[in-house]
Amino acid sequence: MGNAPHSQSYAAYVRRQFARNRLGVAAFWLVVALGIVALCADFLANDKPIIASLNGRIVMPVVKQYGVWLGLARWDPQELKAEWQSLPYEWAIFPPVPYSAETIDPSVRRSRDRAPSARHWLGTDDIGRDILAGIIHGTRTALSIGFIAMGIALAIGITLGSIAGYFGGWVDLLISRVIEIVISLPTFFLIITVVALVQDVVYSGRLLLIMVIIGLTNWTTVARLVRGEVLRVRALDYVAAAEALGFSTFRIILYHVLPNALAPVLVAAAFGVASAVLIESALSFLGFGVPPTVVTWGSMLFRARSDVSAWWMGLFPGLMIFLTVSAYNLIGDALRDATDPRLRGTME
Repeated sequence: MGNAPHSQSYAAYVRRQFARNRLGVAAFWLVVALGIVALCADFLANDKPIIASLNGRIVMPVVKQYGVWLGLARWDPQELKAEWQSLPYEWAIFPPVPYSAETIDPSVRRSRDRAPSARHWLGTDDIGRDILAGIIHGTRTALSIGFIAMGIALAIGITLGSIAGYFGGWVDLLISRVIEIVISLPTFFLIITVVALVQDVVYSGRLLLIMVIIGLTNWTTVARLVRGEVLRVRALDYVAAAEALGFSTFRIILYHVLPNALAPVLVAAAFGVASAVLIESALSFLGFGVPPTVVTWGSMLFRARSDVSAWWMGLFPGLMIFLTVSAYNLIGDALRDATDPRLRGTME
C-alpha cells in the first residue's frame, strides 16, 4: 500500500518523459497503425467481397474468412472453388485493394504491365501478385512473429531472471551459466539449420518453429536485466517486511519484486520485436523462411532478385521492413530514456 503512490508517480513520470520524445511517439503510432492493418488485412486487401447480395441472399465472405482463420468456421467445397470476383452478384462491396496476397492477375503478361498503375497501385511481382496486397498481409506475419517470439523470450527471461536474482547462490550460478551457453549460440545460423532440416513442414508449422527458435535464443538479455533489477529490489526494506509477515516466496516475487523490476524489460522487448522481424525477413529473403508460395516482406524481396529492373518489387517491401524495425528501435530508445533512473531528478 505504501509503495502505490510511488509506483503511480513513476509510471506517470515515464509516460511524461516518453511523450516528450517526438520520434518515439511517432514510432508508437506507426506501430499502432501497423497493428490495425494486420488485424484488418482481410478487409483491406482481398479478392472476396466484404458484403454482397448473391441470388437474393446476403453473404459476407471476408467475415467468414476470419472465422476460418480462427478455426471457428470452414469453407464448403463450392466456396473453395468459387471465383469470387466473377460471381453474378446483384451488388457487392469489395475491399479497397481487390486482391489477396496470393491472387495472380491473369491480365499481367508483359514486364511493363507489372509496373505501378491505377489497377495495381504499387505494381505486381513477377507472377502477377499485387505488391500492396502482399505488403498488407505481410504485416500480419511480421508482427505475429515479432510479438509471439518476444512473448516466448519474455516468459523464459522473466522467470529465470527473477529466480536467479531472488534466490542467488548456486541457483544464480547455474542460471548464469545457462545464459552464457545460450548467448554463445549463433541464433541466425541455428534457425537456418533447423528450418533446412524440416523443409517439408507446412506453412503454419514452419512459422511457429521460427517463432519458437527465436524466442528460445533471445531470452538471455531479458533474463540478465531482470536478474540485475531483482538483486537491487531484493535488498529493499519492504521485501524484508513481506518476508517477515510470512508471505510465500511466489507472492513476494510476483507482487512485490517483479512490478518494480520490469522497467528495463520494456526496452529489451521493443528491441527484441525489431530483431525478430529482421530475422524472419532475412530468412525469407534467403529462402529459408516460410514456403515460397506464402507472401511475406522477406519473400517479396527474394522474388525481387529475379528482375532487378522491376524496382517496385524491392523498394516497397524493403521500405516496410526499414520503417517497422526503425519504429521499434525508436520506441526502445524512447523507453530507455524515459526509464533512466539518472533522469529522475528532473521530474517535475
